[in-house]
Amino acid sequence: MAYSIDLSGRIAFVTGASSGLGAQFARTLARAGAGVVLASRRMEKLKELRARIEGEGGDAHVVELDVTDHDSIKAAVAHAETEMGSIDILVNNSGVSTTQRLQDVSPEDYDYIFDTNVKGAFFVAQEVGKRMLARSRGAAPGSFTGGRIINIASMAGLKVLPQIGAYCMSKAAVVQMTKAMAMEWGRFGINTNAICPGYIDTEINHHHWHTEQGKKLMDMLPRKRVGQPQDLDALIVMLASDQSHFINGAVIAADDGFAV
Repeated sequence: MAYSIDLSGRIAFVTGASSGLGAQFARTLARAGAGVVLASRRMEKLKELRARIEGEGGDAHVVELDVTDHDSIKAAVAHAETEMGSIDILVNNSGVSTTQRLQDVSPEDYDYIFDTNVKGAFFVAQEVGKRMLARSRGAAPGSFTGGRIINIASMAGLKVLPQIGAYCMSKAAVVQMTKAMAMEWGRFGINTNAICPGYIDTEINHHHWHTEQGKKLMDMLPRKRVGQPQDLDALIVMLASDQSHFINGAVIAADDGFAV
């Protein structure tokens, strides 16, 4: 029996939407009927994605966002709600990493990772969450049928991997952030969950899987393959929907692209 989820009438705000998982999440939510706000620093990439979504019959709007700038966060969320309406779904996807041994991590490296992956993610969720809370209490205009915050963490937040220790630490913080938001905001109808993808083949790392080192790593994975962005389509739509009203504070591991 076929089963589908309709997100028509919902507005989704997707950070880091200019490429990789963020772009795929945005296209997937648009195909499910949601109006999507594409947020990133790379406006040209966002405009290309908007054209693609609109070409597929979806509705998209672009907004410039630097998650390391609090004023940019506030302005982007305000602009999104002015243009598209109240945000029902947040996909908190922006993230960066560096590769080096722990003893080689500089203060600049550390700040680069944590300012985006932790601080940026927190304040984006806070800005959207405050507006959801206000609507849930009837203290702000706009209907409220339940909020959905989906933080994109990583398997590296659950299992330490070599030479990306600082990144692992940052994503572990995102996992705990998700649980804290779920605990405080759940009673107001705002569900917060995290997806922890494993290795996903994106434009950033695509070349790596064809190198000798990449092939060796792939052979060590349970399914002998890396995940594809579309492997997470069903999961992102489900967590964004009314069907997930009973899921709050979940940390869903998606190793090799499959939820486990």
